[in-house]
Amino acid sequence: MTIVPNRYDGKVAVITGAASGIGQATALRIAAEGGQVLALDVNAAGLEETAARAEGKLATMVADLREPDTCRAAIDNAVEQFGRLDILGNVAGIARSEYVTDVSVEAYRQMMAINVDACFFIAQAAIPHLLEANGVIINIASNAGIMGQAYSVVYCMSKGAVILMTKALAMEYMKQPLRVLAIAPAGTDTGLVRGYKIPDGVDWDLIGHYTSPRGFAKSEDIAALFCFAASDEAHNIHGVVLSSDNGITAG
Repeated sequence: MTIVPNRYDGKVAVITGAASGIGQATALRIAAEGGQVLALDVNAAGLEETAARAEGKLATMVADLREPDTCRAAIDNAVEQFGRLDILGNVAGIARSEYVTDVSVEAYRQMMAINVDACFFIAQAAIPHLLEANGVIINIASNAGIMGQAYSVVYCMSKGAVILMTKALAMEYMKQPLRVLAIAPAGTDTGLVRGYKIPDGVDWDLIGHYTSPRGFAKSEDIAALFCFAASDEAHNIHGVVLSSDNGITAG
């Protein structure tokens, strides 16, 4: 990937899920392009790796963002350290494939809390600061939030909620200096996808078309799109879902 030098000079970003995958790639790229980053995750060891790869160019905070108080503390941390907030990247998420009748209450609530609650509450905490900076929120959704998928009902629900949250926020702040948009990747070569397990006995005719013959994206592909969409060059992109899915949702 081609780094754009100094694109984020003077800008401050908070990136969730930054210990691995898309979140890590995005945090590293913003830091490499001159931005100051607070990288958030529950995985302390992964955050240490992110910080080491950034060669000290970003700060980290271990945070379970399912709790609103933690979300507020994370945003306060970023503003106290760096003096402002320009970008919120809601990247953290989990995925699981199950027969809908096998989904436990605990698994359902965990998925919704991580994929939806955390996304909402950290955005809520960040918005007053983002308004002061003409800032941007970018939510990582999924092709699963656009199309129904067998054996992934709760995941599809959660990512559909992220997409409608994005659009509703975009409408609410249409006349104010805040941009809100989403990116919807399909299969991306991350630890989350490599550890993804399909239940035994599924009907592959129902799920085979969710994989593109063009293969998987890399985390860096999504980070590159994020870094364009969060930049001043994308000032007219607001309220949309940018698909990066190798054509899965084209037809």
